[in-house]
Amino acid sequence: MQNISVIGAGTMGNGIAHVAAQKGFRVSLVDTQPQQLEKAIKTIAGNLDRQISKGVLTEADKLKTLTAITTYGSVATGVASADLVIEAATENTDLKLSIFRLLDEHAPAGCILASNSSSISITRIASVTRRPGSVIGLHFMNPVPVMKLIEVINGYATTADTTRQMIELAGRLDKTPCVVNDYPGFIANRILMPMINEAVYSLYEGVAGVQEIDTVMKLGMAHPMGPLQLADFIGLDVCHSILNVLYEGFGNPKYAPCPLLTNMVTAGFLGVKSGEGFYRYTPGSKELVVSARFTR
Repeated sequence: MQNISVIGAGTMGNGIAHVAAQKGFRVSLVDTQPQQLEKAIKTIAGNLDRQISKGVLTEADKLKTLTAITTYGSVATGVASADLVIEAATENTDLKLSIFRLLDEHAPAGCILASNSSSISITRIASVTRRPGSVIGLHFMNPVPVMKLIEVINGYATTADTTRQMIELAGRLDKTPCVVNDYPGFIANRILMPMINEAVYSLYEGVAGVQEIDTVMKLGMAHPMGPLQLADFIGLDVCHSILNVLYEGFGNPKYAPCPLLTNMVTAGFLGVKSGEGFYRYTPGSKELVVSARFTR
């Protein structure tokens, strides 16, 4: 396996492309928006520069990595020679299903089709293809160049050989694979999202403030980031979407998104990506400032 196509040049897609290219794979980065591809390459270059400043890479390594990435504006051309395709589009079921129909049509017969989905059923995704045994979940963590974990999610029909190849791939990417089965939220988000939702409920019910909730989890539970700050980092819309997947998948009200979270998403306060969530974010500043909406 040498040729990897990545579908979607957003935060996760450019991170996956960066890591794969840096580890010696030939990468096709596919996105229908030219400006998103330009932004992705700039982001990858900037992240490589940070690695150089830390003494992890050389300028020659940077050039080799960037040279290994080719951008494409269409799925058909971007996956034509792929051994593996990793879809990293928005966490939307209908969008992912439409992408996988295209991938099944245009990717080579022996190509493995993987989704970076954080909660959507791999079995459901595989069902729209003619190769369900070669469809699998590869859930990378954000930021991809830093985080070591990959959840490897077996759909109902995923073959043992497909799983084996993805475990080997994780090793080549210097990541740690954890194999899980295909149920709503898999493992990472089935555990993480209820914790975040409970933190939002604690704020909603006036049990404690934003800083207090995050401080308790950081200092009391040794979490590197509090749940509300983490929700801002993930994107409140993404958290809301995953909670809905859990709620619909299990039919259990404990997964229903907190009304405060729903209101924030509806109003467009999505966290880091929109400039404000539970905290306010100013470009160029690392100071963590609680949103005025939550100060007493």
